[in-house]
Amino acid sequence: MPLWPVYTGKNEPHDGITKLPPPPPWRAFDGGPVLGTPAESDDTSATSPDRTHRAETYQATPRTVQLVNAALYLRRPLLVTGPPGTGKSSLAYAVARELGLGPVLRWNITSRSTLHDGLYQYDPLSRLYAAKQTATVVTTTSAAGTPAESSATAGIEDHLRLGPLGTSLLPYARPRALLIDEIDKSDLDLPNDLLNVLEEGQYEIPELVRASRHTPDGRAEVMIDGTDERVPVERGRVRCNAFPFVVLTSNGEREFPPAFLRRCVTLRLRQPDDSQLAGIVRAHLGEPDDYARTLIDRFLSRASGGDLATDQLLNAIYLAGASGLGADSLDDLAEELMPYLSRAPEADAF
Repeated sequence: MPLWPVYTGKNEPHDGITKLPPPPPWRAFDGGPVLGTPAESDDTSATSPDRTHRAETYQATPRTVQLVNAALYLRRPLLVTGPPGTGKSSLAYAVARELGLGPVLRWNITSRSTLHDGLYQYDPLSRLYAAKQTATVVTTTSAAGTPAESSATAGIEDHLRLGPLGTSLLPYARPRALLIDEIDKSDLDLPNDLLNVLEEGQYEIPELVRASRHTPDGRAEVMIDGTDERVPVERGRVRCNAFPFVVLTSNGEREFPPAFLRRCVTLRLRQPDDSQLAGIVRAHLGEPDDYARTLIDRFLSRASGGDLATDQLLNAIYLAGASGLGADSLDDLAEELMPYLSRAPEADAF
């Protein structure tokens, strides 16, 4: 029996991902050879204490749970929009932890990011240097009358590493979690460039396609994102087996093309209300005391005047308990720690 919801939002790890029903026929993938899910310890940067804490304390709303499951069932990317500090990035870590999807692959987007960066990086200069070193060895051993051995360091695969997007599309038995953070900061072309790769669940590495013509089995062992582990890539082509759980975050700074939006499940996060804020404080810092609740009320009363982030409130409450300052000093400090990130637009004057 299929399990709904697969993701529960209760922060309790389980193996429910194995009960996910087959994908819709138009989202079925058959890449191979099938790979096992990496262990959390394989990528220490993805399991640092701060990221682990964010995963364990994430407070999912019922609407978030519903749309995460929709993305999992449909094998579609999840586009998460909302103000800063609403937990958009943390969602990927929470889902990966609960469902046992392994270390989160993270691609931080800038205005210079390209599709190629996300798929793989290839260093032709290091390969050229290695080839020259190999040529020197061959010349020396030939002159000495000894047979020259080929050097594996001259192979393309030793100078190529898959990026976070490229790694997520390897044929893993269960989905990998991929966080594409702040997609709205990208060049205008990147969302459109992503369309074909995310729709087809596959891509080619031209350098390996050409090299495969000169090897008996056409196979290369390439390094993946986050670790020095190597995985087989046959004839330069990568195709997923289980479509990754892709979270794209946006602060709402730009609009995306309709063709991109229709291929995503869209989740719009809002500023939390008083009960949600109390739950967030409780998860991070324990039961809120009287002063913490005063700060929560002040945070909510000021929210209508501009953008505030939940982590500003958490910073103020943490310092209130850890600093030992008096009430007046705490009030002044809290005011400094919770400035507006942007002001609410003023109504037009008539």
